[in-house]
Amino acid sequence: MSTTTKNKPFVDVVIKAQVHAGGRGKAGGVKLAHSRQEILDQVRRMLGMQIINNQTGPAGVIAHKVMISALSDIKKEYYVGAIIDRNNAQARLIVSPEGGMDIEEIAEKMPERIRTFPIALDGALKLYQLEQISKFMGWKGDVAKKGQKTVAALAKAFIDTDASLLEINPLVETPTGDILAVDAKLSMDDNAAYRQQEIASYYDPTQVPSNEARAKEFDLAYIALEGDTGCMVNGAGLAMATMDIIQYYGGR
Repeated sequence: MSTTTKNKPFVDVVIKAQVHAGGRGKAGGVKLAHSRQEILDQVRRMLGMQIINNQTGPAGVIAHKVMISALSDIKKEYYVGAIIDRNNAQARLIVSPEGGMDIEEIAEKMPERIRTFPIALDGALKLYQLEQISKFMGWKGDVAKKGQKTVAALAKAFIDTDASLLEINPLVETPTGDILAVDAKLSMDDNAAYRQQEIASYYDPTQVPSNEARAKEFDLAYIALEGDTGCMVNGAGLAMATMDIIQYYGGR
């Protein structure tokens, strides 16, 4: 807690660039502010910022919005997410007591700190799964109850929103024993847009390459790749086969 020049209490805040990509902090898109002037300075710096990382590609994405929220007092950070496991044709929950890092980084450096659980078709987790998650995460007492409730809600939301990815990173435990979702990401299956109209309304053409945004206006699936040959094809399998043939004969 700090004090302004007008002697009114000011709560420290975190400012986050709102872009459709993770890894914002490493790119300078997440900053703390300890005064109103610092908020203004950081917001002015972030608006229009180009964020480039392994999730955005070399073109990057531009931040047109920021989020300002009160700074949370964090005792411990966790990771909770859900994905479609295509190898096993099922939705799976991913949990780790190592939050605040990219899940890929955790998998590479500490694979033993990740566990996965199948999610039923109705989004429900079984009681024994929730108990195993609590034990793995190190949750006890009221924290375990709150953590299990959050994890169960995430699994249900993953199914209900036709998501391909839903993650909370970090999910934090406060010194008072609360469980808070400090940051979250949702990716929806585009084929479900017709029944997820509220989520679909959040589409922001500024967050995708201009060519892809233009193609979407005509309901075309367009993917920009490097090379000198463009392909117009019908079907993903035919697209891959066509690109393989082009590559085989020396094209790109």
